[in-house]
Amino acid sequence: MNSRLTELTLIELTESIHRGEVKAEEVVEAYLSKINEKEPQIKAFITVTADLALEQAKKIDNKKEKGKLAGAPLAIKDNILTAGIRTTCASRILENYIPPYNATVVNRLLAEDALIIGKTNLDEFAMGSSTENSAFFPTRNPYDINRVPGGSSGGSAAAVASGEAVASLGSDTGGSIRQPAAFCNLVGLKPTYGRVSRYGLVAFASSLDQIGPLTRTVEDAALMMEVIAGYDPHDSTSASVPVPSYRLALKGEKKVFKIGYLPEEKIKEVTPEIKSAYFNLLNFLEREGFACEALDLKLWDYALPCYYLIAPSEASSNLARYDGIRYGFRYPGEHNLKSLYALTRTVGFGPEVKRRILLGTFALSAGYYEAYYGRARHVRYLIKEEFRKTFASVDVILTPTTPEPPFYLGAKVEPISMYLSDYFTVAANLAGLPAISLPMALTEKGLPLGLQIMAPPFEEERIFWLAFFIEKKVKSKRNIFNWKEEK
Repeated sequence: MNSRLTELTLIELTESIHRGEVKAEEVVEAYLSKINEKEPQIKAFITVTADLALEQAKKIDNKKEKGKLAGAPLAIKDNILTAGIRTTCASRILENYIPPYNATVVNRLLAEDALIIGKTNLDEFAMGSSTENSAFFPTRNPYDINRVPGGSSGGSAAAVASGEAVASLGSDTGGSIRQPAAFCNLVGLKPTYGRVSRYGLVAFASSLDQIGPLTRTVEDAALMMEVIAGYDPHDSTSASVPVPSYRLALKGEKKVFKIGYLPEEKIKEVTPEIKSAYFNLLNFLEREGFACEALDLKLWDYALPCYYLIAPSEASSNLARYDGIRYGFRYPGEHNLKSLYALTRTVGFGPEVKRRILLGTFALSAGYYEAYYGRARHVRYLIKEEFRKTFASVDVILTPTTPEPPFYLGAKVEPISMYLSDYFTVAANLAGLPAISLPMALTEKGLPLGLQIMAPPFEEERIFWLAFFIEKKVKSKRNIFNWKEEK
C-alpha cells in the first residue's frame, strides 16, 4: 500500500494517473486505508462508499481517455444529492433518504472521472459553525481532536485535512466552506451566487446557498471550479456566464491590485494572533508593490443581524416540506394529521434547526414581516450597493476569515456566541460575491488561521491569482508573525 498517495495534491494525483504511474484502484485502496486509520477519531464521514469507489476506479483504469479528475477520491457534503447513496443532511428526518438523481455538480465531477469516496458530516441542514449540530456525531479537527473543524462543512474540511479525501465539496450559506477551510488549514471557495448550479443541493436559504470546493492548494481549487462551474438549465438562478480557465489565470504576469482592508476598529474583537498575522500580511503585500487602503464599510456590522433574519426566514419556508407525509421520517403510529406534523418535526429536527425555523417563522409572521424580514431585505440591498461602490476604488477586499482559531468542542453552547463566528463571512453571501479562504498562519499551538479574499461578482480569476501569489509567499516563509521584522 503506497501511503504517499494520500499526501499528493489533487493535481499531482491526477497527473500521476494520466501518466500511468499509478492506477486509480491503487489510489482508492490507499485512501480507504487512511479512512480506516483516521475515522475512529475524526469522524468526518456519515457514509463511506468503499465498494462504489473501487468499482468506479476499475472502470477508470480501463479507459483510454481519462477526464480531468481521473481517479481522484472526493468527499461530498451530505446535503448534496447522490443517486443511490444515502443523503441525510445529518438529520434524523432524512436519516434513510436515498435520492433518485445526482446533483448537477456531482454529475460534472463524475463526467471528469472523479470518484466518490463518501458523504461527509455537517451541522444539521447546514445550520451551524462547528459540525456539533449533526444528529449523529460531532466531527473533530485533525489539528487538535479536542477542537471543532468548523461548520457547517466540517466533515468535508476534516476529510481533506486528515488525508481521507484529496478534495471535497461543501456548501456555503454564510461561511460554511470558508470557516472550516480556515480551521483546517485548507483552501475553500464560495463562488459568486449563480456561478455553480444549486440543483440537487438540499436548500437551507435559497438566495444565499452556494456549492464550492475545499482543497489543499489554490491550484486544486481552480481545477475543481473549472469542472463544477457553469450554467445549468435545471437551476433558475444559474448564471449564463462563460467559465474561464482558472488554472491558466494563476500563471499570468504579476498584477498590481489595489487591496481594500478592514481597519483595526472593525476587527477589534479578533484574537491577537489573528490581528497580528492579518496586519503583517498586509504590510508584506505593500512591500510587494500592492496598494492597500483601509475601507470605511459603514454597513459591515449590519451584515450579521441581517443574515440571521434572512437565512432563518428562508429556512422556515424551505423546511416546511418535511412533514412526514411525502418522504423522510414519519412519526410512527400517529393517525391524526395535525399531531403527525407536530410529532414528526419535533422528533425529526434537532435543537438548532428548530431554533432557526422558529426565528424565521416569527420574522415572516403577520404584523412583524416589515419590521424584521422586510427591513433585513432592504439592508441587504444597501450592503450590496456599498460593495458595488467600494469595488469601484479597490480590486479586492482582504479580511481575516474567522475572529478566532478553532475553538474547543462544547465551548459555544450559547447560540449567539456561535453566530458571531460568521462575522467576516456572511457579507459575501448577502451580496452574492465570490470569496476564498486560504491558510495565513499557524498559531504557537499549531492551530490554523485563515485569510479571506473577496472580489466583485464573477471575478473568481482575480481571487485565484492573488490567493496563489499569497500561498506561494506564505509557504516560502517560516513564520508570518516575523514578517514585520524583515527589511
